Amino acid sequence: MPINADYRGPAELPEIIPVFPLPGALLLPRGQMPLNIFEPRYLAMVDDSLRDGHRLIGMIQPDATHTRNEERPALFRVGCVGRITQLAESGDGRYILELTGISRFRVIEEISALTAYRQCKVDYFPFVDDFTARKGEDEVDRAALLEALTDFLKANNLQVDWEGIERAPNEALVNALAMMSPYGVAEKQAMLEAPDLKTRAEILIAVTEMDLARKRTSGDTGLQ
Repeated sequence: MPINADYRGPAELPEIIPVFPLPGALLLPRGQMPLNIFEPRYLAMVDDSLRDGHRLIGMIQPDATHTRNEERPALFRVGCVGRITQLAESGDGRYILELTGISRFRVIEEISALTAYRQCKVDYFPFVDDFTARKGEDEVDRAALLEALTDFLKANNLQVDWEGIERAPNEALVNALAMMSPYGVAEKQAMLEAPDLKTRAEILIAVTEMDLARKRTSGDTGLQ
């Protein structure tokens, strides 16, 4: 694999990938996710990903609703594969890395593997549009998104780089806000599985409005 890989379609990705179950972690295509890796099984996963040349890791959330064994939680059926694009050794046995999202995937089956980390056979074809940057971003209601963001910031006494937000294309803005949002597993999964960027933005706006309404009703203005 080249150092700077350019994936143009599902056929260019391996059908079996290592997966990293992490609740509340949302990776989206072309988004960047920092990770602090310290568990031995996931250190081995990173080492193997570097060794095989693909440098790919599938981010997926555990599905607590269907989990019977806490040591091996059930997984949601949809995740997102990312490529290790930055890596540093901490000096105390940890990896500090950044994943760049490539495409969502649907889990076909979890395979029996000798590795301590889990591996899945996956299908990227249901999400073929993920390989086209900025697809559907003209359909996003940017004004409504920014209004919800403004209300959220005011309610939680937060500041942002508004110049950077104004410069950001709709895809980057929607996906970054979704990934950074403080919401729970169900909300993150809904945003991940949204059929298009417009719907993802609408889910983010709706969840934010519901959260703000709940806080106003309870008198809680702080970020949970």
